[in-house]
Amino acid sequence: MKMVKYVESIDEFKEYVGSGKVVMDFYAEWCGPCKMLTPVLEEVSKKLEGQVRIVKCDIDKFPEIASAFKVMSVPTLIYFQDGKAITAMSGYMPEPQLLNWISEAQKKAA
Repeated sequence: MKMVKYVESIDEFKEYVGSGKVVMDFYAEWCGPCKMLTPVLEEVSKKLEGQVRIVKCDIDKFPEIASAFKVMSVPTLIYFQDGKAITAMSGYMPEPQLLNWISEAQKKAA
């Protein structure tokens, strides 16, 4: 079962980031590093189940969301806590680096 959720509407995006801890992956279907990051996000979502929700947002389907968060390149990850963007990072990350980035983001949000 896939743990990673996909944004299907602007309202759904708002609902996802509106509460709790969320890592939003801004990606594109044509992006190589984005494709490499997807299985890493799946693994991380299993490890952090119940703690952090991992959600993907296609910048080609929702350019207005990408624009609102100044996403200039993909993949871009933004850590949200209770509706607030805490920190962002662009590019592919292996699992240990991604887990460390999430940990650091949680400290910033605390």
